[in-house]
Amino acid sequence: MTHDSRLRRILHFPLTWLAIGVVGVGAASAFTGAGPLAALASAIAALVIYAVVMRVVAGRPLAELAPGRAVRETLLGVAIGTGFIVITVGAITLLGGYRFTLDGAAGLSALPALVAVAIGGAVTEELLFRGLALQAIERLGGSWIALLVTAGLFGLVHAANPGATLWSSIAIAVEAGLMLGAGFLWRRSLWFVFALHATWNGLEQALGIPVSGHVAPGMLVATVDGSPLLTGGAFGLEGSPVTVVTGLALAAAMLVLAHRRGRLVPLRHGRHIPRRRSRQAEPGGIGSAPELSRR
Repeated sequence: MTHDSRLRRILHFPLTWLAIGVVGVGAASAFTGAGPLAALASAIAALVIYAVVMRVVAGRPLAELAPGRAVRETLLGVAIGTGFIVITVGAITLLGGYRFTLDGAAGLSALPALVAVAIGGAVTEELLFRGLALQAIERLGGSWIALLVTAGLFGLVHAANPGATLWSSIAIAVEAGLMLGAGFLWRRSLWFVFALHATWNGLEQALGIPVSGHVAPGMLVATVDGSPLLTGGAFGLEGSPVTVVTGLALAAAMLVLAHRRGRLVPLRHGRHIPRRRSRQAEPGGIGSAPELSRR
């Protein structure tokens, strides 16, 4: 084995490109909270870094960012994210948890910053957790291990948020970590999880509800009347059992669809996934899990 081929094998090893990608994308994500323009710039920089790491270091194609699927997957993510917020917030409101009034001081003026920050945060987090971590771990241990590990990590990193508790961290891992991971396994598209994540956070902030403990100006003001056990208390919607049940139900549905499409990588394959084209592959898409590159 030549020196070049040995180096290539090291760089192509999943934990290598995972580590390099996390450092690069993590550095870009540090600026998402510095204002609307900084948030968008961070998202763009993170996308460029991710693409370079995957192409140059991992030596693999970027099917999960296929331009031909961007519009369709984004619209689907927006639709499901909207439905998720309508169901959870609607249920809590009907149970007496929330009242909403128009924020005269902010209103529509809060919209541009709200959208920019929601997009910036969603893009950088999804690149880290679903783009890098889930795909790297999947190549080593299969889809189920990757899903559970990344969901747990997603809950853990939110443990330092304002108002966080042990319960809120578990809730985030279940409702968001599992659902977003399942969504990626189903669609095999980062555009989908970008849109789902950004729509969830953006609409939540627009309604005036704290986003995972973070309070920011929205278009409405949410008054919490119900018990913290119902509403999630200071942590917000993500701490509500209503959100956990809804997120878990969506995750289960997405995993069923992913299984039916053959997009789940079994444990016995690990990173030794054969390179072959699936009959279920969509035009311009990644197809089924066995189509993933061998690494």
